[in-house]
Amino acid sequence: MTANPVLITGAAQRVGLHLVRRLKERGLPVIMTYRRHREVIDQLTAEGVRCVQADFATDAGIQALADALQGQPLSAIIHNASSWELEPALDAAACHFDAMMQVHAKAPYLLNRHLAPQVQDGGSIIHITDYTVERGSDRHIAYVAAKAALASLTLSFAKQLGPRVRVNAIAPSLIIFNEDDDEAYKAKTLAKSVMGIEPGSDEVWLAVEYLLNSHYVTGRTLHVDGGRHIR
Repeated sequence: MTANPVLITGAAQRVGLHLVRRLKERGLPVIMTYRRHREVIDQLTAEGVRCVQADFATDAGIQALADALQGQPLSAIIHNASSWELEPALDAAACHFDAMMQVHAKAPYLLNRHLAPQVQDGGSIIHITDYTVERGSDRHIAYVAAKAALASLTLSFAKQLGPRVRVNAIAPSLIIFNEDDDEAYKAKTLAKSVMGIEPGSDEVWLAVEYLLNSHYVTGRTLHVDGGRHIR
């Protein structure tokens, strides 16, 4: 029997793309979403991944994805789509706050409402939140608030959907640097954690794999932060 696919949002680059690769290596069919077309989309499509363009910046974009997947059985949903933006000037703050909530909280909320009935019994929903939910951030206030909302949704959906579907979160800190991060920034960031390393995307995959294979854990957050919380 062919397994039902895993849906992962925002998976055209970085950690999301790595998760797609790992899922495929495990022989699992994958449906991934992307906002902007990249060369890798054509490659993934050729490899059998169903790639769906979806822009969560609008309610219509969220609804379009739900419509495209209507009736599609799923084994799991991984909400990975994200937008990491600094706080803007005050005149843009209202729009910025709405945009952060739209992508990180409203999209997972609506997609769960639409698609959770299509997740197989014993399946899983995983929200990718952020370590900074625990501590806040003076440079990413709206972003962290939206991720905190997503952390709260983890608890609520775990209550609503259990025991049929388990709902958990993964809260990473530094996983991989950006190409344009300079050495001073890297050193400062590495010093914030006990482990003091750039762990790589596989650390998130290991957390995802654990949650997908669990039969008991729900309503919990796995912190993948290198001990940053105790530094």
